[in-house]
Amino acid sequence: MTVPLSPRAARTRAALLSAGLDLLVERPVDGIAIDELVATAGVAKGSFFNHFIDKQGFADAVGHAVRSEIETWIARANGSETRPLARLAGGMVAAVAFALLNPRQTIVLARTARGMTLEDHPLNRQLRDDMQAVIEAGLAQPPSLAGAVPFWLGCCNTIVANIVERGVGTEQAGPMLADMLILALRGLGVESAEIAAIADPNLLQRRLAQLVGQAGTEAVAQDGATCLFEDDAFPDG
Repeated sequence: MTVPLSPRAARTRAALLSAGLDLLVERPVDGIAIDELVATAGVAKGSFFNHFIDKQGFADAVGHAVRSEIETWIARANGSETRPLARLAGGMVAAVAFALLNPRQTIVLARTARGMTLEDHPLNRQLRDDMQAVIEAGLAQPPSLAGAVPFWLGCCNTIVANIVERGVGTEQAGPMLADMLILALRGLGVESAEIAAIADPNLLQRRLAQLVGQAGTEAVAQDGATCLFEDDAFPDG
């Protein structure tokens, strides 16, 4: 459920979520005291409980905001693309581009992604629709849609985590992305000819560089940015 907030309440919530992003980069939510959180945010302690039931609900809200931003990147990257496999692959490419420019948010998402691998999670709707289109087009033969969605998410989470942990740039990330995409498409039972067309390393390298360059130029998001939390409506904690 989305709850509209007054401008003042929205600023307080945004300050708390932004502070949480900074602290969650260093340690999981269980290692963060509410006193430390409100002190970092510069708000009164009572303000925390006006917005969140507990720390886990708070962490869920931070993770939701980061994942929502990634979904925005994916939607923008895929644009008017209608080919099911291209859209599926485009989601992984966009997630890698996000990780390259936003390593801190990527780390936080890994620590706050509770429930996000479930097929029916609202944030998986875009992926679920693309995966369903791939299956219906006869381009893949996974045992089930319910299994294919978390499988693909696992591949995406693994590649972005590996890229952030290694601290690589776009040139090094391109071949890593190509390898993971090939493995993921094989896992879905996609035919070799289709994989070769979609996971061409040179094509992926150019697309990844394009997305990173566009995001940097347009300032879609930057490492350490707080723009994720400037909206006045967030899911309840």
